[in-house]
Amino acid sequence: MKDRMVLQRQMRSVRLEGADIDAKRRELKEYFHQSFDLFESLFELLVSDEVFYTQSEPTRHPMIFYFGHTAIFYINKLVASGALKERINPHFEELFAVGVDEMTWDAASDSLKWPSVDDVREYRQRVRRVVDQMIMTLPMCLPITKEDPFWAIWMGIEHERIHIETSSVLHRQMPLDRVRKHENFPICPVRGDAPENGLVSFLGKDVSLGKGVADNGLYGWDNEYGHTTYGVADFQASKYLVSNGEFMDFVAANGYGVSRWWDDDGLKYLQIRNASCPPFWIPKGEGIYTYRTLSEEIPMPYSWPVEVNALEAEAFCRWKSAQDGETYRLPSEAEWVVMAEEGKVWEEVFDDQKSNINLAHFASSVSVDTFAHGELYDVVGNVWQWTQTQMDAYEGFETHPWYDDFSEPTFDGRHNLIKGGSWISTGNEIVAASRYAFRRHFIQHAGFRYVIGDGENENKKYAVMDKMHEAWIKRYG
Repeated sequence: MKDRMVLQRQMRSVRLEGADIDAKRRELKEYFHQSFDLFESLFELLVSDEVFYTQSEPTRHPMIFYFGHTAIFYINKLVASGALKERINPHFEELFAVGVDEMTWDAASDSLKWPSVDDVREYRQRVRRVVDQMIMTLPMCLPITKEDPFWAIWMGIEHERIHIETSSVLHRQMPLDRVRKHENFPICPVRGDAPENGLVSFLGKDVSLGKGVADNGLYGWDNEYGHTTYGVADFQASKYLVSNGEFMDFVAANGYGVSRWWDDDGLKYLQIRNASCPPFWIPKGEGIYTYRTLSEEIPMPYSWPVEVNALEAEAFCRWKSAQDGETYRLPSEAEWVVMAEEGKVWEEVFDDQKSNINLAHFASSVSVDTFAHGELYDVVGNVWQWTQTQMDAYEGFETHPWYDDFSEPTFDGRHNLIKGGSWISTGNEIVAASRYAFRRHFIQHAGFRYVIGDGENENKKYAVMDKMHEAWIKRYG
């Protein structure tokens, strides 16, 4: 078992620049091994090798797929870069390459023949040795640019760090008898009553987003490049993320059973999932719920942020609007940036000593009134925050040729941006310029705060989504 201190608070992303090539190689090597170790440690939560062949989510592959996927990614991208001339295992590098995203509701993956877990473990070690050797022997010229084969190694590491987070969500959906506690992933012991939420006012201003053409010293995914300016009107935002206690009022009011709080996608989600509460709540009858963490079931932590998808967050906003006579909604990407700037968290890399992020504290959420960022709490960290902004390219966007299906599939008017990171977000995920998005029904370590302001109303929001989707269909079919 790996040393716990190595696997807790994670290194910050290794910078692309520097003056000492030998030191940069050592730093990158450490970052690579730390990422590789953390990902493998996460799979030690599974009680046996048989569980690797289990689907914790019906629209996703068994866990064995994800265990192999991050390893073959290094090889495939190094081949794409031209740095690696021969593959290690062409069969694995095809089998584990495609299928990360959701399958259709009635699809199945049992027609695929998966290798043994030991064979995948052995393959991962071969990949570890190959990447390790390339880090130490490939010609290096600083700073690293997007055309350099070393970019493929950075890409592989940051890709694996994304999957540390997304795989942990699948672990949380696994039946409890198939997972176990792990000392590398401690759960916060502090739970209490939910604090009363309120609103904080922000003045509008112009917000410039995008990295332009420069890397600014840190690896970035292609959707971070380019530049766009937005005008943000005055708005108010909830002081805290919506807690389990605050969301409980919506559940207790039969919010999941009243169709007028849900749009068409939301109603479809309710029907398919038969949902009556958030995905990590466990009904115990008579309005009583427990809460599912990474590897155990605990009494409901009312003061922790609720974790819901965008459809559930929007339904709550509609319900609360009717209760209060206001118009609540999710913030836009630009409004979130205003909050981050005012809260002084709009630094190059988020500070994990001032936020529940980067596995620096716990492998779970903490109370929503723990980390103050100006007048708000949890502008970054604890859980990702849904925005109503659809993922789109900034002006000047260019697809990176080694990973041409990372960003463009999400420019379809069906992916909401999430901001701020969660307790398990590391690497590029805790860089201010990063941009990630998921489909509105997607389950993630994600919650929300609500805002009031003259941003996109419901009709405008759907008009933007439909226009983007039509354009995407015309372009990509």
